[in-house]
Amino acid sequence: MLIRDIMTIHPVRISAQSTMQHAAQIISIAEVSDLMVADDDKTFIGVLSEGDVIRAVLPNFDEILEGGGALSDAFQFFIRKGRELADRPIAPLIITDAITVKPTDEAAMAAVVMVAKQIRRLPVVDNGKLVGTVSRADICRAVVYGL
Repeated sequence: MLIRDIMTIHPVRISAQSTMQHAAQIISIAEVSDLMVADDDKTFIGVLSEGDVIRAVLPNFDEILEGGGALSDAFQFFIRKGRELADRPIAPLIITDAITVKPTDEAAMAAVVMVAKQIRRLPVVDNGKLVGTVSRADICRAVVYGL
């Protein structure tokens, strides 16, 4: 079974020039944990993970204490820091050396990579262009339905 047979052909993607706020909105609306970053002609740039966005706005314990708060105040610091960073670009958070697969790769190989590297979704790239994504769910669906 090949990746092209099971991949999602309309990946959720974002521009490298987008802001943190825009990325958070897309992640929330699309309910995905990874955004594919591509330019207007679909040239693949990298991946923006939901975890990296959260880590960027999550205050560390020292920031909370320096602000005179206790750990119980962390959520308010989190909200405040998120607002401060909302207009910042996502570019520094993009994983530019992301693991990718091709449409002609075996789905089993993608499954092994995802499990070994604890990745939920891989970009499917063909000649430098983002053509889709393949997720653990796509692979599970293919196994269950024998696609």
